[in-house]
Amino acid sequence: MEKNTETKPIIATNIDSSAMDLTCMTKEQPVSTSSRHSEGGEPPAGRLKLFNKVMERSLNKYIDDASFQRFAKTFHPFYKRNPQVMEDIHKQFVSDLQRTIQEDITKLMEEGELKCKLDELDKLERAEKDNKEPAWRPSGVPEEDLCDFVMPYYLKYEAHLQKEIKKIQAENAALAKRVQSGRDAIASTELGIAAAVDKWKESVKESEKLLACPADTFAV
Repeated sequence: MEKNTETKPIIATNIDSSAMDLTCMTKEQPVSTSSRHSEGGEPPAGRLKLFNKVMERSLNKYIDDASFQRFAKTFHPFYKRNPQVMEDIHKQFVSDLQRTIQEDITKLMEEGELKCKLDELDKLERAEKDNKEPAWRPSGVPEEDLCDFVMPYYLKYEAHLQKEIKKIQAENAALAKRVQSGRDAIASTELGIAAAVDKWKESVKESEKLLACPADTFAV
């Protein structure tokens, strides 16, 4: 006679407390919409808590699908040969499955920075509730609505371009100053060369004059 006892493993929740705060994986009754608000009009549970609850129920259902009864039925010949060994294998399988899923959830939340983003959404919702101004509504003219939406980005981009233009202008002014300094140095060098050439020409002319004089001019 087959052993028909189904083990309901209690799933430990070792997920990082900063990311997830799962409790023991026991089935819970669905949360009604009316229970989300208290009589005092308090806001509903945070998005992170709702996310934890959804993950909890999903993981619970997934583990229930991997019950020992189904496991034994799938591997019936091995179960019939040694039920205790199959039960131990099933417990190890459930433990490894739980750990893998928890690690994947933690990795997903860390990579996507899900906790920070969900908390930010809660803050935005609370800030919007305190805002007494009427919420934005479309005017019915798409051009105007689109203009109101994209204008801040255009202004921000324009300010960025203005900043880059000033930076480029400053660099150009510095380069122009260096070029002018180089030109002045070249002009000064050219003047020095021209003066040296003129002096050399004068010395050559003096030498030619001396050579052109008669020999008796130098006689004593």
